[in-house]
Amino acid sequence: MEVKLKTCKFCGKELEGRSDKVYCDAHCKSSYHYKRSIEETPRFYNRVDNQLKLNRRILKSFNKAGKTTVRANVLLEQGFNPKYFTHYWKNTKGDIYFFVYEYGFLKKAEKGRDKYVLVQWQDYMDK
Repeated sequence: MEVKLKTCKFCGKELEGRSDKVYCDAHCKSSYHYKRSIEETPRFYNRVDNQLKLNRRILKSFNKAGKTTVRANVLLEQGFNPKYFTHYWKNTKGDIYFFVYEYGFLKKAEKGRDKYVLVQWQDYMDK
């Protein structure tokens, strides 16, 4: 009767020890799962979460004073995508600000150029 030797799923080394062992060590196990995660197409949740994090980082970097105006193309070149936001707020004038967590933006057109008014969430906006 031929004994079939089990090999590590990642590196192919012969396994010793427990009969249900799949990887030779923790490094091979981690490497295998990391490689698999890179090869898989990103899940919807991950894509959305990554874009929200990027949008927040961009808005935060341009809005140091609490309110500012930035040309739209500057934000877009950084990877900002206005389709991804967490919530919105409507002011008394009827303008709708879209927020990525505590950083908001409002698209405006001034002199034929698209711009974003960037704001930071304020307590009065809760009302």
